[in-house]
Amino acid sequence: MPLFLHVLALAVFAQGTSEFMLSGLVPDLAHDLHVSPAAAAGLTAAYAVGMIISAPLMAAAGARWPRRPALAGFLAAFVLVHVLGALTTDFAVLFATRAIAAVVNAGFLAVALPHAGSLVPAAHRARATALLLSGVTLACVVGVPAGALLGTAYGWRAAFWAVAALCLPALLLVLRPAPADHRPPARPANVSLRRELTALRSRPLRATLAIAALVNGATFAGFAFLAVIATDHTGLPPAAVPGLLAAFGAGAFLGVTAAGRTTLRLPLALAALPAGWALTAALGAYPVPLFLLAAAQGALSFALGTTLVTRTLHLAPAAPSLSGAFATVALNTGAFAGPLLAAATTTHTTTPLTALWTSTALAAAAPACWAATRRMEGARRGAPH
Repeated sequence: MPLFLHVLALAVFAQGTSEFMLSGLVPDLAHDLHVSPAAAAGLTAAYAVGMIISAPLMAAAGARWPRRPALAGFLAAFVLVHVLGALTTDFAVLFATRAIAAVVNAGFLAVALPHAGSLVPAAHRARATALLLSGVTLACVVGVPAGALLGTAYGWRAAFWAVAALCLPALLLVLRPAPADHRPPARPANVSLRRELTALRSRPLRATLAIAALVNGATFAGFAFLAVIATDHTGLPPAAVPGLLAAFGAGAFLGVTAAGRTTLRLPLALAALPAGWALTAALGAYPVPLFLLAAAQGALSFALGTTLVTRTLHLAPAAPSLSGAFATVALNTGAFAGPLLAAATTTHTTTPLTALWTSTALAAAAPACWAATRRMEGARRGAPH
């Protein structure tokens, strides 16, 4: 894989860390800025909503920009808003920096996803996409816990400084001229956003995006409640929670890596996903099965997510500017809606395991969507002309 792909993955790692790190910094941040914990926790939701809304807009705005300057611009803006966030004493300013960070993160991913595929031969595009997205899983495994430890030791501002520092090597390497820049640009100068939007209306592509949202919704509905399940249902001590989350994250990293090197059988994997969540719910009272199933579900969920992103890019060759943005929207819609739905269902029950049954229901809708789409495609091909 080209070095530049690893540079992009480093940037994605920093951005993923920024997106999720506030979950471990809420108490310190709320106390320091004199706001309620609920208001501080709202910064994470604001980031997710900003990603969902801005991804297509940023992709459309940057459609005619050369890719490397666009990536450098997004990274520079990301560094600046984190420096401002680390310095501010005003919650409203911090909220604004999170919103802007979400916008530039969405823009970066919208440009980076199709660009990653253009850097390698067609046969290696799935692996290139997996390498790029591995930055997100590494953020879950390493970045978020490290951010929490840094915040505990030196205050929440230190985590913001660390994210800005992580972006700097990637920014310098993106700015450096590379031999690939002397080739004809991968993005045509006469980009037609109307033509791209038309290409994105195909039924298989829309089904793939819907399935991606359902899979990611199931993933984060369960992941958001793993800590509560471990302590309140399984009876594990709080000290065991980081290990459980790390098991899930390690599985996720292995799943992303495997998805880039092997061809995942989508129907089989989609059918296995709800079965895995149901089994996790059924055996959640036992520590060893909980750890093993958390790792297995992390691997399967992220392998599916990576495969669905690759499929989105493959199904939309006529929409190189917007396909990555719509994949980003689908994944973030699931990541935002899944925990909200799980929280709504668990409030009406006496057990946090309801969150895992919510994951089961969302995951079960994915193969149903796939089967319905395949039936419609078969009926259309068999219809007389």
